[in-house]
Amino acid sequence: MTPTRYAFVKASWHADIVDRALDGFYQLVPPEQVDVFDVPGAFEMPLLSRDLAATGRYGAVIAAAFVVDGGIYRHEFVAQAVVDGLMRAGMDTGVPVLSVSLTPHQYQETEHHKQIYRAHFIEKGREAAKAALTIGKTRAALAA
Repeated sequence: MTPTRYAFVKASWHADIVDRALDGFYQLVPPEQVDVFDVPGAFEMPLLSRDLAATGRYGAVIAAAFVVDGGIYRHEFVAQAVVDGLMRAGMDTGVPVLSVSLTPHQYQETEHHKQIYRAHFIEKGREAAKAALTIGKTRAALAA
């Protein structure tokens, strides 16, 4: 049987934007079914996601981050490593690990951009909830 609890891992970097994904997730999955874990940034998500998935307690692990150019490195490097790591975590454990990790080409620390991405993260959180619920139903049907 597929567990009905979910782990939600979120990066603290740009938390004012990233946390909106959890708001969107809660629109479809009750908060009492979700364990929330904070990590410093996107790069730390795959390892914790794998560890959480390996516990067998969760029907899915959702990982949310906002990866933008930091001036020191190109965000594409981090984004690719994160997405590859999340996919590997799911494949290695057999538990869905879903990414709500966005990597915009253009982001500026303006209120206009923050509003746009906050709204987008709410939608992506809802989409992650739909995906987690759908995968759970499909896996339960396969097991029956």
